Order: sequence, then C-alpha cells, then structure tokens
Amino acid sequence: MKLIFSIVLIFIFQCSSELISSDEIFIRLNQIGFQENETKTAVVLSKRNLNNKKFFIISVKNNSKVFEGKLEKSYSSYGKFNFTYQVDFSKFTTFGFYKLQLDNQFSSTFEIGNPSYDKITSTLLDFFKVQRCGYTSPILHKECHIADATSIILGDKVIDEKIDLTGGWHDAGDYIKFLNTTAFSTYMLIFAYEFDPVKFGFDNDSNGAPDILEEAKIGLDWLIRCNYQNKLLVTQVQDLRDHDVGWRMPENDTLRFDRPAFLGIGKNLIGIYVSALSIGARVWRDKFYMNNFSDLCLTTAENFYSIRNSVPDVDSSGTGAYLDKSFNGKLALAAIEMYKTTNRKIFLDQAKFYADKAGADYWWSYGDISSLAHYRLSQYDQKYADYLKISLEHYKLNYKKMLFGNGTPFIWGTNNTLLGIALKNILYKKLTNDFSYDTLAISQRDYVLGKNPWGICFIGGFGNRSASNFHHQFTKFKGKLPGGFAAGPVDKKIFSEYKIQIENSSYFVNFENENAVYYDDKNDYVTNEPTIIANATAIFVFGNSIIKN
Repeated sequence: MKLIFSIVLIFIFQCSSELISSDEIFIRLNQIGFQENETKTAVVLSKRNLNNKKFFIISVKNNSKVFEGKLEKSYSSYGKFNFTYQVDFSKFTTFGFYKLQLDNQFSSTFEIGNPSYDKITSTLLDFFKVQRCGYTSPILHKECHIADATSIILGDKVIDEKIDLTGGWHDAGDYIKFLNTTAFSTYMLIFAYEFDPVKFGFDNDSNGAPDILEEAKIGLDWLIRCNYQNKLLVTQVQDLRDHDVGWRMPENDTLRFDRPAFLGIGKNLIGIYVSALSIGARVWRDKFYMNNFSDLCLTTAENFYSIRNSVPDVDSSGTGAYLDKSFNGKLALAAIEMYKTTNRKIFLDQAKFYADKAGADYWWSYGDISSLAHYRLSQYDQKYADYLKISLEHYKLNYKKMLFGNGTPFIWGTNNTLLGIALKNILYKKLTNDFSYDTLAISQRDYVLGKNPWGICFIGGFGNRSASNFHHQFTKFKGKLPGGFAAGPVDKKIFSEYKIQIENSSYFVNFENENAVYYDDKNDYVTNEPTIIANATAIFVFGNSIIKN
C-alpha cells in the first residue's frame, strides 16, 4: 500500500510539473534585443484577466524600474489561455539590458542598443561548414562521401557511370545534396556580400577573404560539377534510402559508396543555376581577379541559359523534394544577373519579360524568389519596386490579424518565410527609402527570436531559451549544432499527417493551438530540422541588422 501511495504521489508531481498554473503568466518577446528607435513589443499569455494591469521595464544593472505602461483589453484567447495581451514599449529607448515585469513574472533579458546580430550572422554561416561534404575542410566531422557519385539515374534508366560530384553541402539533417537548394544558397551568400560588402565583409579566419565568399565558393565549385555534358544538370545526389539508414556520422555512412546522382533539366533549374554562376563570375572577376574561374562560371551560365527554350518548364527529376511550381521568377533573376555581368542589353529586356510574367510573390522559399529579380530590375526601372510593395502589403494584412504578428500562416519551413518578409522589406527600403513596413519586418524577426507561443529562440545558442534538439545527425552525436535554425511551427493538421513520435512534448503542447505546433525534438523533421536555404535567408536578414559605426 505504501508503494502504491508513493507511486501515486510521484505521478501527481510529474503531471503537475507539466500543467500550467491558473495564476501563471508567460511573457514572450525577442530575447536578443532591439535597436534604439525600433518598434518594441511583447505578448502576454494568461489564464486570468489582466486588463489594466501595469507592466514595468526593469534595469538588469541595478534592478530599478525605468519604464511603466498598462495592459489594454485582452486581444483574444489562444490555445489554453483565455487572455492574451500585446505590449508595446517602443517609447523606451535608453541603451542597456532589461527585463519586462508583470506581477511577479519576468521576461527573458533583452538589450536595447546594439544587439549581437553580428554573432548570430557568423554563427549561422558556421552551419554551412558543418554541412560541407567531400574534401572541403568541414567542421565537427571528417571528410565524407568521397565517392560521389557512384551511378547516374536519368528517368527510369540507370547509367553505370561515375562522375565527380564530391563537395557541396548536405541539404539538412540528412546527407542528400540538391542542386535547387545549393544554387539558391550559393546565390544568397554572394548576393548578401554584394548588397553590403561592409556588413558581410567579416573575415573571422583572417585569411584575407570574406568568410561569406569563402563559403559561397564551396557552392560554386559543386555547381560547376553538376554540369552534365552541357545539356543536363545533376539535380540530386543520393536517394531516399538515406532516410532509412538511421543516425550516423557522415564519414561512417553505410551508403557512402552507393550514392547515385539524378539527372534532369527545366527552366526553373536553369534560372537559379545561371543566377548563382553569373553573380559568382562577376564577383570572382572583380573582387578576386580569378579570371579563369570567372570565365568558367560565365561560360557555363551562358550555355545553359541558351538552351532554356528547349527544355521542360519545371524539372521533376529526383525523389520529389524541392520541386518548383513555376520558372519565370528564376529566369528573370538569371537574365538580370547575366546583364549585370556582361552588360548585354538583350539580357535586360529578357529579365523584364520574365519578371512581369512572374508578378509578385506571396511566399518566400527556394521556389519563390521573384522579389530578388524585381529588386535588381528596380535599379533600372523603378516600377519593379511596386511588386515588392504588393508582396509586403499582402503580408501586412496577415500580420494585423495575428496575435504574435506573423505575416503568414504556418506551413512547412515557415521560419524561412517569416525572415523572407524581413528580407523583402530590406530590399524595398533600399530602393525607396520607405520605412512604412519596418514594424511588419521587425515582428517577423522577433517571432524567430522568441516572441512566439513557446518563448523559444529558434536559432540555437542564443537567448534565454533556444532550440537545441534539432533533427540533425550532429545534435545526436556531438550534442551541438553551430548555427542550427529550426524550420518552425506548422499547422496541427499538417504535423499530424507525418505521425512523428515525439519524445518530450510536455512543455510544448501547453502553448500550441490548431494553427501552430512546434517541438524541440530530434525526431521532429517537420518543425525542428535546419536547412541551408533557411540559414542563407537568415544570414542576409541578421547581417543587415548589424549596426556599423
């Protein structure tokens, strides 16, 4: 009887530790910080009415109250919480480190002044070093997959031919490599440097070359190898068997000598492939004076651009991952980059043609990047800035309806899209000097950094509570993942389709609702897997948030 009683007590204690007290208050805000004159907001979740309650900003330095405000009427209910509040303390601008206090509850510490976005940017770039494959000096693992590729697949036909496809980056938590995501990531790294050579010119290894361009060279070298006989592209290395092998370090991959390459072609792939190679040709010519390498990139880009009208609109090779729905935006970007590199007007005319057909994007990911082409073209014709404005207006309408200020509903890879909204605002501001979408953009950044239902910073190692159990091989074996950036929440119906066995959901289920679930769990490849495309976007956004004196 005593044993049974003890077990019951333990059970009650464990259950109670997973429940939310009716008096408990949860404050969610950006855990990194704000610049002096930025919009500064938080969200409060509560099971009790807090209307007209005072809140305070507390100085960490001396524990004094330096600012106070009052909660207004509850915004709405959310999940298990009957009362929610949006807190605005934008009027407080004094530099320092602070916490927000409501009753006896304190928020995470945050900074006002010059938040550490430079550290976030360089750490996000370190993720690419972890993802390196082949003889590319990776970190946290040895050289790997040195036999890529062991055969070639073209449609239903297997070609017994070995070609050198070593190098590049593993796409995510697995060991598959994709042309679509590698080309996008390579382009974004180089584009970031061109956009602001000062902010992205950091050289942490002190070898005389910007770190971001060193990493982009890994991508360019692999993309060159993906050229198959000047008429097809290697679109993927390794198949879905990679997902069935289980956890292992890349150098110990049991499939390392059985990694096929898939061949394909499409206007969409030509678009992003040519974009990356043509911007690479320009920067390596003008920055590094590597004329032979620049010529190789440009010649390859010209060849594939020239065959665009004789290939399918959208490639469908490989195992069904990262397939595009359209091609005009990517061809527009390819054409404008070719124009910037060669100064041949025909490319500018073609870029305008494709950009007009693409129209505005209402999403941001590897397949929705028309905004980049519109930005480039706006430097020659201001009307293309209107497409960016249309896109931002669309997100603004969503943002106004959302408690946490997210500009889009939650589907797979939403964190990348949220930062894509911020990216579009950066582009639009540079073109127009119009700051009217700053509050929208800041809200997307803040969501990623902690102003979300779970109060978690989705970038590992930053803030008071951050994602740490990423769905990634090195989280399993090394217990760390530099620059890990979680994919972010999805709709509950979407998540339930995958029947993932979550090992520790007790904390996270308390803050979910039907529209957003997230788990910091190594088994969760839907909401907690990092990818090179999301890091490429995040590097651009946080790098542009750096304050340079």
